[in-house]
Amino acid sequence: MPPSPLRRLLSPALEDPLASLGLLILRAGFGFTMLLHGIKKIENWDQLSGMFINFLGLGPKLSLTLATGAEVGCSCLLIVGLATRLALIPLIITMLTALTMVHLGDPWQKMEPAAVYLAVYLGLLATGPGRFSLDSVLTSPKRAPGDA
Repeated sequence: MPPSPLRRLLSPALEDPLASLGLLILRAGFGFTMLLHGIKKIENWDQLSGMFINFLGLGPKLSLTLATGAEVGCSCLLIVGLATRLALIPLIITMLTALTMVHLGDPWQKMEPAAVYLAVYLGLLATGPGRFSLDSVLTSPKRAPGDA
């Protein structure tokens, strides 16, 4: 019987240990550096809250809250590989917003970080987190005692 759509969404896609190691390195590296961006936003909250982008007319404070929530919360989920594909969606939206609303018209050097994050996030969305993730632990079939 094929796995349910929810199980396929949450399960890691790759079984090759080296490919999974590569995915772990990408998740941890990009997750940690994006986490630092979110922490910087928290540290500069008062300064940013009045001048942050007004995403979809939500207002600067709510937009800042959503971006910071994605950069901190979803990055933590990405690092450990928990609900990885779901956690990537707000990060992808944040990077698309950075590219199309914040840095549109800027020189490439200003746009490049958001483009790189976006490319990695889309790649991880396609591949899943790999076997070295909490998603893998939680979706692996349980073995009976004594099974090899």
